[in-house]
Amino acid sequence: MATQTTPRESTTETGATGHLPQVTERRVEPMPLDMDWLRSVQANTSAIERRAAALPARRSLKKAHQAAWLLRAVTCIDLTTLSGDDTARRVERLCAKARQPIAPDLLDALGMASITTGAVCVYHEMIPAARRALEGTNIPIAAVSTGFPAGLSPLELRIREIEMSVEAGATEIDIVISRRHVLSGDWQALYDEMRAFREACGEAHVKAILATGELGSLRNVARASLVCMMAGADFIKTSTGKESVNATLPVSLVMIRAIREYYERTGVRVGYKPAGGISKAKDAITYLALMKEELGDRWLQPDLFRFGASSLLGDIERQLEHHVTGNYSAAYRHATS
Repeated sequence: MATQTTPRESTTETGATGHLPQVTERRVEPMPLDMDWLRSVQANTSAIERRAAALPARRSLKKAHQAAWLLRAVTCIDLTTLSGDDTARRVERLCAKARQPIAPDLLDALGMASITTGAVCVYHEMIPAARRALEGTNIPIAAVSTGFPAGLSPLELRIREIEMSVEAGATEIDIVISRRHVLSGDWQALYDEMRAFREACGEAHVKAILATGELGSLRNVARASLVCMMAGADFIKTSTGKESVNATLPVSLVMIRAIREYYERTGVRVGYKPAGGISKAKDAITYLALMKEELGDRWLQPDLFRFGASSLLGDIERQLEHHVTGNYSAAYRHATS
């Protein structure tokens, strides 16, 4: 059985204004496709659903503990705008919110220094506007790519799209896999595709979007997760946010346990990004609790965990304001763009 045995070493980045120090993982090269490992993967759907259903009921955080977890959630948000009517001005407003996601008076009341979101996620055409707006920070720019959201454009165009986004300044690339490879069980084709995407990204980190709502079964989700990790994905991500079913707790549990198994076998830490439909502060805490229970505290850092979200930040800020003042403010006071 082929395995990658060299673990990623941790380093610390500091320096840019308005961001907490970040622990990051040195990248490790992809490993060969291990079909024996892949064939052994199963998913007990009923047990997975029972575990996922029990988690929200068992986890209840109050007062200062809740505020602390919500502040951590903010640092793990990929603040996102992926609309057909995106403009440079909208992206500039989004980036301003990424630089100062929580009002300074709330941070002062909470005894917190300035924080930022984990990244800003945009279409390729909006990368220049994001670069200008984020100048002087170390907030990553993530660009969706490879024919997002369907991923059905020719392979050569999808690879060139990645290269162009990296050349334009994106430091993270969110790619979409070809769902047909999973549905037909062509794992070699999926692996080869993912390897090509990883190579095209160069030094930019790559998040593999599985579009789990379109993969047919939890076993397919588990196998697709492993194949993408074997091929060099730095993150695996649930959804584009455009499917009818996006991030769910059962899917998340399957993907997180695939990450855990991959780490136990190879020593390589891979990140996780749930995306689509996560808009409430209480849901963010549930996902953070799931990460802590299944993978441990190391996966609560933004280099290994992100939320793909646009409206989540607004609800978190409302909850923090309630914690400080005892009152809920109107949602329009916490717009993200």
